[in-house]
Parts: sequence; C-alpha cells; structure tokens
Amino acid sequence: MNGPITRLAVTAVVLLGALIVGTTYWQVWAAPALADRQDNAIERVAEFTVKRGRIVTRDGTVLAVNNRRRVSGKTFYFRDYPQRDLASHLVGYSTQGRARAGLERSLNDYLTGANSNLGTVLATTLDRLRGATIEGNDLVVTLHPHAQRTALAALGSRCGSIVVLEPGTGRVLVLASTPTYDANRVEDDYEAIRRIRGQCQGASALLNRATAGLYAPGSTFKVVTGAAALDTPRYSLASTFYDPGFCTQYGRRVSNYDTSRPFGRVNFVQAMQYSINSVFCNLGKDLGGVRLLRKAREFGFYDLPPLETPADERAASGLYRNGRPFFPENDSQVDAGRLAFGQERLLLTPLQLAMVTAGVANGGVVMEPQSVERVVSPDGKRIAKLKPRRLERAMDRGTARSLTIAMRAVVASGTGTAAQIPGVSVAGKTGTAETGRAGVNTTSFVAFAPVERPRVAIAVVLEAQRGTGGTTAAPLAKTVMQALLRGGRTS
Repeated sequence: MNGPITRLAVTAVVLLGALIVGTTYWQVWAAPALADRQDNAIERVAEFTVKRGRIVTRDGTVLAVNNRRRVSGKTFYFRDYPQRDLASHLVGYSTQGRARAGLERSLNDYLTGANSNLGTVLATTLDRLRGATIEGNDLVVTLHPHAQRTALAALGSRCGSIVVLEPGTGRVLVLASTPTYDANRVEDDYEAIRRIRGQCQGASALLNRATAGLYAPGSTFKVVTGAAALDTPRYSLASTFYDPGFCTQYGRRVSNYDTSRPFGRVNFVQAMQYSINSVFCNLGKDLGGVRLLRKAREFGFYDLPPLETPADERAASGLYRNGRPFFPENDSQVDAGRLAFGQERLLLTPLQLAMVTAGVANGGVVMEPQSVERVVSPDGKRIAKLKPRRLERAMDRGTARSLTIAMRAVVASGTGTAAQIPGVSVAGKTGTAETGRAGVNTTSFVAFAPVERPRVAIAVVLEAQRGTGGTTAAPLAKTVMQALLRGGRTS
C-alpha cells in the first residue's frame, strides 16, 4: 500500500516541478524571443498594455514617448514621436497595424521590460504578480539633435544621407536619410508616407539610406586604395607618378574625371589632392583587386555594420555581383584599375564610408558604430552602457598619418576646398561616380576634423546630382561639421 502512494506522491511532485519550470520558462526566459516575432499578434497586442520605455537623446530631447489611452476599460500605451521626422530611420516606429522598425524593433525587449537582465526580470515578474502596469526601460541614444536637424535641412529634398561618427568611440552623432517621414503617420496615414518622393527615381522615405542604401563611392574609395598602397614598402607620400590624363586597362583608356588637362609628373599627395584617376588606376593594377578588397575588408566591408538597428535594415558594402556581395577568388575576376577609384561593381553604404574616414582619423583603428549610449530602468538604474569596441586595425598609425596629410591637402587646395572651415583644420576626400545617365552622378564627400585631435568623421552621399562631390557634397559636410564643432563638446 505504501509503495503505490509513494510513487503517486513522487509523480505529483515531478509534474508540479515541470509545471513550475515550464511556466517560468515561457513567461520569463522565452518571452523575449516570442515578443521579437513580428507575426505574433497576441503578444504584440499584449505589449501595448506595457508602459513602453522612452527613447531620448543624451541632452534630454525626447524622440519616443507613450500616449496613454483607455479602451473598453483597459489602459493601453501607444507611441508618440514628438520630434516627428528628426530621427525616424534610427528610432523607427512601434504600431498596432504596421508592427515595428528601427530601435523600436531591435531593442523591443529592453523597451518592454522583457530583456533577460536579472533586475528587469525580477521587477517585471513582481509587477505581473501584483497586477501592476509593467514599465519598460528607457534608451538614451547618441544622436546630437541640433546637428541631426542641420543635416536634414542641408539635404533638403535631395535623396541621400549624412552620417557622422565620433572617431575614438564609434558614437553615431548624426544618422540622416532623405527623404524622411513622420513616424506618427505610420499607423494612420501609411499610404501618404509611401507617396513621399525626393529628387531621385524610385525614392522611398522608409529606406534608411544611411545603413541600407548602396552607392558607387567614386573617388572617396581612393582612401582605401591609398591605405593599401601606403601599407606596402613600395609606396610613400614621396612616390612619383606620371599622369598623361588616362590609364590603359584591358586595352582601353580610362580617363580622369577632369579631362581638360593631364597633370604630368605628380607625387602621391598631389594625386589625392586633385583626385587623379590615372594614378589610382595604375596603383590598382599594380596592387591587384584582391589586395584592395582585403584592405576594404579590414575597414568592415563584406559584413553588416554592427549597429543596434535590425539586421534587415543594414547592408554590407563590397563588390557586388547579381545583387549579392562578391569577393573574387583571384585578380582576373575584378577590374582592379576601375575598382581603385571606386567604380567597377563596388557598392557602399554611407555608414561604411563614415567608418573608413573615422578609421583614418583614429590612427588606423576602426571602432564599432554605436547609437545607444545607455539603457536605464524605470527607477533610474543603469542597466547597460555604451562601451567603445574596436572593430579592426585597418592600417598602421604611420599609414593613417600619411593619408591624413594627403586628405588635408584635398581640402586646403584641392577638389574639396568647399569644406574649409575658418580656424579648423579639415582632412577630406571628394567622390563623383557616373551613373550611366548623361551628366547625372552619385556624389560623395568624406572628412574629419579637427585634424590635430579629430572629434567628428563625416560621410555625405547624394543621389542624382549634376555636379561633383566637391561642389555638391562638400558644402553640406562643412555645414554639419560646423554645427558639431561650434558646440564645443561632442561627447
């Protein structure tokens, strides 16, 4: 008689234990994974009973906050974006009908208190047990609101992007993409957002051009080519070249963008200063396409930039074939001459261009870009904090110093004089990529300043321009850098 009772008791205890473990798993530990599924409608509706955490900038500017509503006797919290279109591509949106985008999606666990941090788990569990409203955590982002506003105003109705990084930390100070949109309208007037158009073909306001827009960089890629060349013992700033106005590749002439005159005998600094395609074309032929792309990979090419936004809102930079990144097995698979001055099938995001520039400014070390400064619990405790993380050493410090000298000459008296800032030393590089349409180019400009102690590294990319990077993109870079540098501190 005792035997069956004992077995029954043991079975009951095991089943009770399994029930407790299962309930704990699904309610606490598995909740974040379930919540992250955009097709989980029940979970998504339930999350609107959570007092979602705010998204604010480091100076306290509120980018996302809750709008409390009573519906059928229940309290729900819906999103409101007080700054409207200021940071829509980074912050994203959280809606009933259109799910989520941006940080609202990728950091949803933190914002809803569903993250696995022990303090958050305990607080959320206690709130559930007490029947109290669950409160999410606040995100403090690294954006500089005034500079972000300045960047959007400078871009205006053009299609393009401006990205600014802090070279030594990777902090994202500006992440501007145009055309932009008011995130408040996603729920109620989505079709109006879809109809937004900029000054380019097939423009979509929802596309984050800064992280997912892919562009031919043109001569801004000469910074990478220059790093690959100067990292070898064969080349230095004193190396000389002869420019007849073109180079010959596969039996065909590849001309300089400026075909008005050949430059003749020049050194490396002058080749960068005046953006002489023939010099870099011959450098590419000498170094080989594989070596150039290996150097590009050291800057972060071929991987998704490690930003906190959703992976499908970021794109990898590199050589593309059939719509996908392609790394050649040997030099015969790539036109190294055209690759060296940023043409061929090379496609980059503005964020990647900013990472290249920041790497030069930071003595050759590329830092991971980061847009979230810290995560703060409802009671003000810090849950997570930005820690600068090194991505890669792309070149040695001497090569970075040499590139800086050459890039400074670009702004001082070369193709980038429109980026000059009185009293501030600026190093930069222009880019003009032909699109195949007569007179229509993709233009770009990269720069960092002050040269002596860099605080900002910027990349500007503009679509469908009738001009060069020096005339269209460089003035925008100047305007945004001034907005950041005049304010004193950026960190």
